[in-house]
Amino acid sequence: MIEAYLFFFERLKGYFIGSDEEQPVAGGSSMGERLDECFQALRSVLMVVVIDLEKDDDPQVIFETLNARGAPLLPADLLRNDIFFRANREGLDIEEAYKKYWSAFDDEFWRKEVKQGRLTRPRSDLFMQHFLASRQGRDIPIKHLFTEYRHWRQTEEPFSSVEEELRVLSEQGKDFRRILAPDADDVLYRLSKFLEAFDVRTAYPLLLAFMQTADDDELENVSDILESYLLRRASCDLETKNYNKVFLGLTRSLRRDGLTANNLRAKLLELTGDTSFWPDNSKMTEYWLHEPLYGPLNSPKLVYLLSRLNDTFMSAKSEALSIGGKITVEHIMPQSWVKNWLLPDGTEGVEWWQLNSLAEDDPKAEQVRRRNRAVQTIGNLTILTVSLNPSVSNKAWDEKRPELMKHSLLPINQNLANKESWSEVDIRERGQDLLNRALKIWTR
Repeated sequence: MIEAYLFFFERLKGYFIGSDEEQPVAGGSSMGERLDECFQALRSVLMVVVIDLEKDDDPQVIFETLNARGAPLLPADLLRNDIFFRANREGLDIEEAYKKYWSAFDDEFWRKEVKQGRLTRPRSDLFMQHFLASRQGRDIPIKHLFTEYRHWRQTEEPFSSVEEELRVLSEQGKDFRRILAPDADDVLYRLSKFLEAFDVRTAYPLLLAFMQTADDDELENVSDILESYLLRRASCDLETKNYNKVFLGLTRSLRRDGLTANNLRAKLLELTGDTSFWPDNSKMTEYWLHEPLYGPLNSPKLVYLLSRLNDTFMSAKSEALSIGGKITVEHIMPQSWVKNWLLPDGTEGVEWWQLNSLAEDDPKAEQVRRRNRAVQTIGNLTILTVSLNPSVSNKAWDEKRPELMKHSLLPINQNLANKESWSEVDIRERGQDLLNRALKIWTR
């Protein structure tokens, strides 16, 4: 109380009297005029809120984030205050409206900071950004979220009442939370894990638009289409910088033409140019069999991809397996293969830095380059537990295979049991098999 008194005393003194360094605010007006302005402000603008609490109530309920702990106000805080100020004017029961529509937003979940692109922001900020982008179909500067929201509300008048505004925000908040942290049996669970692994958040506005009306069957179809589009582009090493425009454009056009999975597929198929087209089977074949996937795809992406492929090796007769613990990518033929893996002609290879000493048309140089390239392709990649990976990593195949069969129950690894040797031919054959499985999972 003493600190509050001193604070307002200094502010009022500065306003009416000023100091040696600064003139009083509105010093050109008379003292009487300034006193009257201050009185009118106190009478009509300043609002004092009194909250009566029951014995077991949390004293922070609505305003716990308003600097009581020195926390800066987030756009969600400013939005809440503005909405409930207007709700009070419309005669809504504030406490009831808070409990029904807003209390979930004061959960700590919304203050957790997450990375999006180069920025780290609270989830509440990201929700506001994606919600506005979903409604307007344009990019929203994250630094001006509250200003952008207020301008949109005032100019577009998207809500018939404050209660409708609260209801829509509450529903879409639940939708956004479902996208970020769905239950394991949710139809969005797989897509959520995919978007996290592939670091793609620009599809959120489109998903929020679909979730307003789509049932679970439709959302499952939408998820399959988006995952196929994004995974095919990623595995063909296509750029991602245009995704924001792609998905905002889709949001605008689908709001106009109908938010259906069929329309989404049709519009994605219409996209052209390297920054947006949906790769077909021939493009996938080119990259999966001839280009390195290790490198263009990092470990989280490859773990997701190989885990999905692993599921295709299971049948109705297989026991249900769940992958526990941390999984990492393993090269079946190691990247450091020279010591334990002879070349096809039976000779020992050379390290990459020794290639320059060989002639371009030297048969050994050609074999080494061919093998170095094959090692990074999908046919040579699998997944193992973090503990098993280093224990078998660079061993020769006759030592490595028994360890894989002994310690890994994953079908994608057990399928290697009958391989007496492992060469570039085997890598290509397995790559073709995995490609065939991938084309059935991620259809176009």
